[in-house]
Amino acid sequence: MTLATLAMPEGLEALGELLDQVAERQRQDFGQLDSEAKADGSLITACDRWSDAVLVEGLARLYPGEGVLSEEGSQKVPTTDAYWVVDPLDGTTNFAAGIPYWAISLARFEGGVPVLAVLDVPPLRQRIVAIRGGGAWRKDKRLAPPSARNQVAGCASLCSRSIGVLQKLPQQRFPGKIRLLGVASLNLVSVAMGQTISALEATPKIWDLAAAWLVLDELHCPMRWLKRDPALLQPGEDLAQADFPVLAARDPETLVTFQPWADALVQTP
Repeated sequence: MTLATLAMPEGLEALGELLDQVAERQRQDFGQLDSEAKADGSLITACDRWSDAVLVEGLARLYPGEGVLSEEGSQKVPTTDAYWVVDPLDGTTNFAAGIPYWAISLARFEGGVPVLAVLDVPPLRQRIVAIRGGGAWRKDKRLAPPSARNQVAGCASLCSRSIGVLQKLPQQRFPGKIRLLGVASLNLVSVAMGQTISALEATPKIWDLAAAWLVLDELHCPMRWLKRDPALLQPGEDLAQADFPVLAARDPETLVTFQPWADALVQTP
């Protein structure tokens, strides 16, 4: 089952072709481009800019009248009833450093929450799709909740900013084998895939988490927003500086286990 053959809203086949185009260009550009620093210290490449422009233009063509919020474009919440949230290349530092692990993240929002999500992982040629109320798939396989599968590795995903929580709780043993994947969307969705048991993200933007949020929801993985709930965004709100720290886990019991580190993350010194 491919993205185009799933029983989804009209126009999804064309959406799959748009993603194929961008993913192929990213694979071609990988290892070939220099990066530069943005004002916030994060990196950007010409491929980020090209991917953003192609996706935003393509979505406007395929879904006229629906707004688009994207990392490299408008970062204000669209005022349309339905809109898209786009991260054209999540994991630019990996991409620029020659580490073959990054993602394209797309999510369509209605009523303030994602209703369709697509995470494309170009270096692995994998695509994860989720529909609110309809489940989630990777390639042609419907995914089962990770709580239904045995997870013996016990890996937990942190980001470069959340790893500092280990110093805040020096007397407590961290309850997981730490992994830093360098891609916020894939850090979070690794929980839904059963690859990790928990993920703690310190400063994700709405475009980092939009697609992963729905995948986690559809696979019954609990999430705890540590400062603000992205379901409460206001039309026209500028999200350029807005962070949404979050803890995700494979099941409610694991969420409770990792909660002390989540609390430590957002505590004021």
